[in-house]
Formats: sequence, structure tokens, C-alpha cells
Amino acid sequence: MLVWERPEPANRPAPAPLSRDLIVRTAVELADEAGLDAVSLRKIAAALDVGPMRLYGYIDTKDELLDLMVDAVHAEIRPAGDGWRAVLTSVAEATRQAAYRHEWFADLIGGRPQLGPNALARGEAVLAALDGVDVDVVMPVAAAVDAYVIGAVRREIAERRAERASGMDQRQWQRTHGPYLVRMFATGRFPALETVVHDAAHLDADETFRIGLNFLLDGIGAGIG
Repeated sequence: MLVWERPEPANRPAPAPLSRDLIVRTAVELADEAGLDAVSLRKIAAALDVGPMRLYGYIDTKDELLDLMVDAVHAEIRPAGDGWRAVLTSVAEATRQAAYRHEWFADLIGGRPQLGPNALARGEAVLAALDGVDVDVVMPVAAAVDAYVIGAVRREIAERRAERASGMDQRQWQRTHGPYLVRMFATGRFPALETVVHDAAHLDADETFRIGLNFLLDGIGAGIG
């Protein structure tokens, strides 16, 4: 039986209250503060001031815990709007903002579908918004948007982590590597790249995300008529 369907252990007298929801919220707080490496049943038990063995029955494995944490974040992703484009846009933006609040979330999305109740509710809202679209292309459309969002979010989170690790923000990093690019462009081997670097608008992450998403949604709209 999957963890979402498994009953919690029966209540019993204890110096500290315990529930699956409390365990998951504590795990999310630990991960938000120090990343997924800070999450273990032992560390959660210490944060809750209970013995580690008390957690078993509520959660049996680290994989179950991660699934529950991901589903808890999915509760923050609430599709909104009228029509498929508005709903897909809201899901994309809400997913990105959730990853900014919980950086570890970017490491766990993608791959096999999430089956927790909050993830299923999010998926139901997306597919309902695509009602009337050829049923054979509904999943490819949803998957295309997910792929764009996951890729963009992971790139942005990687940039944030690189800034922290290096102590240099994007502009400082560009200034440090600028002389190297000047030398490489001087070889004449990268004319297209040189033009873009010199002449294109330098957009921030928000603008880049929204423009890319709109291009994708324009293509979807053309494809589904």
C-alpha cells in the first residue's frame, strides 16, 4: 500500500505529539534551510524531540519521505485562470515560484509522474483545462510545458547555487570571464555568438522565462488549432 493510502499508527500516549503531516513539514523545513542532505529520519526525530523509531509506521523509507515532501510542495501549485493557456501559464509560474521557495524541489521533479493527492489534483486541473483538445495530444502538450518549466527552473537554481558557491553574482562572473570571451571572439570563429553577446537585450531570469514560455504556448496553440 502506498504511503498516501496507509493509515497512520494508532494514537498512543507520548511526551510529544506526532503525525505524518508534522513529520513532512519538519522535513521540508530542514530541506529549505540546508538542502536534502539535511533530511533524514534521524534528524527529523531530533528536531521533533522524539526517538527515531517512533517515525516508523508513519514513514518507512527515505523514498516515501521524499515523495511526501514533493507532494506537500505541489499543494502550493494551484492552477488558475480560464482556458488552457491561462491555466498552463499559472501552473508554470507557480511551479517556478515553488522551486524558488524550496530549492531542493527542483532536484526531485521530473521522471516518473508524482502520484500524491496534491500532484494528482494539479494534473487534473491541467488536463481539465485542455478539455476539447484531441485526447491523443493532451499528454504531449502537458509534458512539453513540464519539460520547459523543469529545464528552466533547474538552470536558474543551478545559477543561484553557483553564485553562493563562488561568491560572485552573474555580473561579477561575466566581468571575470569577459577578457577570455574577447580573445575568443577575436579569432573570428564565433560570429553569431559574438553578435548576440554584443547586440542582444540582456534579459533577467523572469523575462527570459516568460518569453520562452509564451513561445512554447504559441506553438501549442498553433498545433491544437
